[in-house]
Amino acid sequence: MITTVTLNAAIDKTYYLPSFPLGRVSRVHRMYAEPGGKGINVARVISLLGYPVTATGFLGGHNGDWIRTTLDRQGIAHDFAAIEGESRLCLNMIDESNGVSTEVLEPGPVVSEQAMEKLAATVERLAARSQIVCFSGSLPGGVPVSYYAELIGIVKKAGAIAFLDTSGEALRSGVKGNPYFIKPNEDEIVQLLGAKFDADSSAAKQSLQEQLAKLHEQGIPAVSVSLGAQGSLCSFEGSVYRAVAPRIDAVNTVGCGDAYVAGMAIGTARELPALERIAYATAVGTANALTDKAGYVKSGDVQRLLGEVAVERLN
Repeated sequence: MITTVTLNAAIDKTYYLPSFPLGRVSRVHRMYAEPGGKGINVARVISLLGYPVTATGFLGGHNGDWIRTTLDRQGIAHDFAAIEGESRLCLNMIDESNGVSTEVLEPGPVVSEQAMEKLAATVERLAARSQIVCFSGSLPGGVPVSYYAELIGIVKKAGAIAFLDTSGEALRSGVKGNPYFIKPNEDEIVQLLGAKFDADSSAAKQSLQEQLAKLHEQGIPAVSVSLGAQGSLCSFEGSVYRAVAPRIDAVNTVGCGDAYVAGMAIGTARELPALERIAYATAVGTANALTDKAGYVKSGDVQRLLGEVAVERLN
């Protein structure tokens, strides 16, 4: 089983509009509402691809009740810690005239120390029967930046593998817990390592490989640096790979990173070789962009795209 942890869950609403001019009234002609937050997106993709998964994290208020009820309807197992306050709303406005996506994200509720202790106990219990525990997303108010590292320590002690997909100070602090896998983007890896790079420059890639080796020495075996539509640069225990995603006509790119993490988690749980694992994760992440809603993939799309992914070992 795979467990996903979403500390700042949300109801994700995606609005499709003929156009989205600022300062004017816009009417939505198509809307989707889904349980969201990055970890819940990961859980949904894992479930859609047929692998057992349980979602946990914090939920509060009427929005939290709606998320639980909808996850039940979608057949996704969950075990969330209840908190005071209202889980947030996150809006994604897609302008169909130009394909531009505009996101508006609420900060979320403030979490008490008692709720954090309760969730830590839940994570420990779920990790004991999980192969992998994925931590994804931002930290809500009241949660210290050290919390991810604390939870990662609990997961590792329970014998499971920890994934971490977050940003900013939560990432810089979370890596101190030495998760198995992290997925920073280009800006985040610069913040983490203090070194800029050009994915198409051989000298810069060599420098990045040397920098990533420091993360491996620290105790983080697997790193995927997201390059957006250009794919990713991945380092697995010293072996570096460049993955290039197939070209598609994207419908909605929100959630592609979460789908990538889901694919990587499944590939890791199935003990696929590194190259196959990267190719599968890339296909799953790309498949998300073919759907109207974030955190959704079709298995047929994944299998078709898998044959079009290019993965090259660089060293």
